[in-house]
Amino acid sequence: MTVRGLKELQRKLDLLPAVAKARIREAMEKGAGEIVSMMRSLVPTDSGDLRDSIAWTWGRAPKGALTLGKVQSVGGDLTITIYAGNATAYYSRFVEFGTASHTAGGMFAGATIPAIAASPFFFVSYRANRKKVKSRITRAINKAAREVAAGS
Repeated sequence: MTVRGLKELQRKLDLLPAVAKARIREAMEKGAGEIVSMMRSLVPTDSGDLRDSIAWTWGRAPKGALTLGKVQSVGGDLTITIYAGNATAYYSRFVEFGTASHTAGGMFAGATIPAIAASPFFFVSYRANRKKVKSRITRAINKAAREVAAGS
C-alpha cells in the first residue's frame, strides 16, 4: 500500500512549528505593547519614573520589577514578561496595591507613615486585554496552519 503525498504532508508539518512560532511571536509582541500602553496611561505620575519603567521584554524582567508572571511556550523560547518598576521606581507595588499606615523603622524610625490608597494600573490593564490577546494568539496559530497547508 502506498500513501500518496506523504512526503509533501511531512514537509508541511515540518514547516508548521517555525511558521507558527513567528506568528505567535508577532501576536505576543502586539498584545504586550497594548497592555503596556494601557498601563502607562493609567499609572499616576509624579516624576514619571514609574511610568517610564513600564515595559515588556523577551525573557526576565529587571530585578525588583513587579511582573504579571510569564507566558512561556512549550519549548521555553517564547517567554514574554510585562513589568513595572526598576531600581529607581521600586515602589510600583505600593502604587498598585496601596499601603497601610505604619510606624517607620530604619532611617526614619518612629515616624508615622499614613496609608496610601491603591491606584491600580498594572493588573487592571492585563485583565482588560487578556481575552483579546489570547484570541489574537489563537488566530495566529490558525493562520500559520492555513499558510503551511496552502504551501506558502
